[in-house]
Amino acid sequence: MRASLVGVAATALLTLWPALVGSATPPVVYGSMAGASLGAGASLNGAIPFPANNAWNTDISKAAVDPNSAHLITSIGMTVGLHPDFGSGTWDGSIIGIPYVVVSSSTPPVAIVLGLYKSESDPGPFPVPRNAPIEGSRPDGKAFSGDRHVLVIDKTTNRLYEMYNAFPQTNGSWRADSAALFDLNSNDVRPTAKPGWTSADAAGLPIFPGLARYDEVSTGVIRHALRFTVGQTREAYVAPANHWASSQTSPYLPPMGMRVRLKASYVIPAGFSTETKAILQALKTYGMFVADNGSNWYISGAPDPRWNNSALVGELATVKGSNFEVVKMGPLHTP
Repeated sequence: MRASLVGVAATALLTLWPALVGSATPPVVYGSMAGASLGAGASLNGAIPFPANNAWNTDISKAAVDPNSAHLITSIGMTVGLHPDFGSGTWDGSIIGIPYVVVSSSTPPVAIVLGLYKSESDPGPFPVPRNAPIEGSRPDGKAFSGDRHVLVIDKTTNRLYEMYNAFPQTNGSWRADSAALFDLNSNDVRPTAKPGWTSADAAGLPIFPGLARYDEVSTGVIRHALRFTVGQTREAYVAPANHWASSQTSPYLPPMGMRVRLKASYVIPAGFSTETKAILQALKTYGMFVADNGSNWYISGAPDPRWNNSALVGELATVKGSNFEVVKMGPLHTP
């Protein structure tokens, strides 16, 4: 349904993301964004979307393995390594990763003009700044394409606004093919959604909670699941996903929302960077959800000039599909 940006970086974007202030680990707060800083790529300062018992924040390290795990992992690639679909600088002129911006109640809501997925979208208005960062944007100001996701977190209301294929308009409004509103302090994450609805994500999931963010990994700990893409999915979804984006029916292909985890037997190398070790430990504890069609084993994250692209790409590439297993799935939703 969507294409993913790939690659490693060359150009620093120091003006877009705030510098890391202090070294103390902030306190962990579930379901409240009140302590987050403001701005593009801002630190959440320990805030974690959704309550502690939400699926995104649940420890699944001891959960049962799905009986079809081996076939499902094989379809994604046993010998294919992980790859960060995020980083510092640019790749082919565009920022690497899915950016976000944190706003407050002082940001006025603006109209959202909906296109392709209007019937499955939240109508707005949304508090989207005119200069909100867009996935795939180019620092040189040239035209760009891709998924053009826009993610906005309102720290005052604990709401997350996400758009797909988003374009700012001269009158301050935005045009988008899909728009979704999520409640970050509730397990009823999108009260307006009906079964089978998409979101800004192909799986009908929120995007932001599954991103690897530098402000979080630099502390050495990620306390939630991540999101990743696979080359082929099934015409099915499993909770917490809400939408499929395929016409293929093979039981050996992953449904949207399938969760994988790094096997307990995998030993994280002591010599890996703090950032990579945090990502891999999160994959052991919380796993990652199939969230979109794209390149196999590509992990999503937010762009930040502090990422060490060489370390991320080189270290994650050594972790292969064979090091993963599928967590036992619940009821499968099919046509």
